[in-house]
Amino acid sequence: MDALVCAAGVQRYGTVVDTSPEIFDEVMAINVGGVFFACQAFIPKLPRGGSVVVVSSVQAYAAQTSVAAYSMGKGALLSLVRAMAVDHAADGIRVNAVCPGSVDTPMLRTSAAQFGGGRSTDEVVAEWGRSHPLGRVATPGEVAEVIYFLSSPAASFVTGADVKVDGGLTAGLAVVLPEDAK
Repeated sequence: MDALVCAAGVQRYGTVVDTSPEIFDEVMAINVGGVFFACQAFIPKLPRGGSVVVVSSVQAYAAQTSVAAYSMGKGALLSLVRAMAVDHAADGIRVNAVCPGSVDTPMLRTSAAQFGGGRSTDEVVAEWGRSHPLGRVATPGEVAEVIYFLSSPAASFVTGADVKVDGGLTAGLAVVLPEDAK
């Protein structure tokens, strides 16, 4: 084994006021604790030149409404990645993160069904995709390609990085100019 990819996670909805302690604990245990303890178990087994890639989210940078625990956990992962990158550089182990925008996964489709208001899941996913400058959500394979790169020798001088794979979502501002100013 020369690479560890930590990609498990859950998204739960709620503000800091209405997120129950049980939901908070679940999100933190899976999204942050899962990565921490997987790395604790596997980093000692990685050889020099080994790599860890953690899947965070663009919600580590900017949050949608009602995802307080999820956003907090994804932000914590970026801090953990930086700490591990520094701690294990002398061991020849690189640690990086990928931060996807919307990706067509079962988790996204569950949210689309939950918030679709009677519309089809495909219609909601397509609508959410239009919020990305590239006009669509990512495929899991597109995120996997970046994970593969970060795990490979081609990224041998990359550690402590967080790579956005978000179709430009975090590159722009939601401010729209009036038509007559364009």
